[in-house]
Amino acid sequence: MEKKEVLKKENTAVTTVEKNITDEVLNKIKALEQGGNIQFPPNYSYANALKSAWLKLQTVENKNHNKALDFCSKVSIANSLLDMVIQGLTPAKNQCYFIMYDKELRFSRSYMGTVAVTKRLKGIKDVFANVIYKDDIFKYKMNLDNGLKEITVHDQDFMNIDNSKIVGAYAVVVRDNEPNFVEIMNIAQIKASWNQGASNGQSPAHKNFAEEMAKKTVTQRACKMFFNTSDDSEILIGAINRTTESEYISIEQAEDNVKQIANSKDIDFEYEVVTEPTSVPTEAEKAKILEKEISESNGELEF
Repeated sequence: MEKKEVLKKENTAVTTVEKNITDEVLNKIKALEQGGNIQFPPNYSYANALKSAWLKLQTVENKNHNKALDFCSKVSIANSLLDMVIQGLTPAKNQCYFIMYDKELRFSRSYMGTVAVTKRLKGIKDVFANVIYKDDIFKYKMNLDNGLKEITVHDQDFMNIDNSKIVGAYAVVVRDNEPNFVEIMNIAQIKASWNQGASNGQSPAHKNFAEEMAKKTVTQRACKMFFNTSDDSEILIGAINRTTESEYISIEQAEDNVKQIANSKDIDFEYEVVTEPTSVPTEAEKAKILEKEISESNGELEF
């Protein structure tokens, strides 16, 4: 068989898989939208987001160079795409990425994705974060009427900015008609959180972009409180919490999550239990993803 014919058949197969999976996702999303169960941000095109994600997925592979679209189960691919669309995110804006865990695909939000999805919740106007360096003048107080922290002073000299001098970070969730919600973490708390991850805070991203990783950590902690207390759509909050938890779960938990999603018929693909424990991403691969997340932002993180 000539090379051109082989390539044509391979492309046809990929196109067929794409159509089957994306059609299932589109049909589910349209049903949710028509039933009033989900609303999307202005100017968000889930069709365009799916196309962007599919292009990104063609480059996702594991350490054995198995391609996600060939190796991962259809249900995990479909539900990863579904979680992405429900949250109104797109890889075209570096808001998310995909990771292979054995034969299951997992969807993960980037820092920018967490900010974007939090701003979708009712009553949230903005989210931003700052790093506190040694010799900064930083003061806050507790509001005893509502229990919230209030930052009273943060003066920073330009020459203080140094990754080796980070002593803490804070995130501010700006709300409509409510006081700002402030989360503050010192460097010991931040590093303790990093130690919960696969790289134990020793990835190139943590070492080379410590200030951005500190902002990400404190922002996720601040936003998680709103994920857990929001009265927004259960479908939206479910997708948000599922993605939030995915950063710290094991391969066994990941497989259980995919099985539960499949059984709930979010996407009507048959689930098959996979027993080959061969493709869990290494710490180096996870570190590379984190580093890429920061570098792709070109320093223009959306606070």
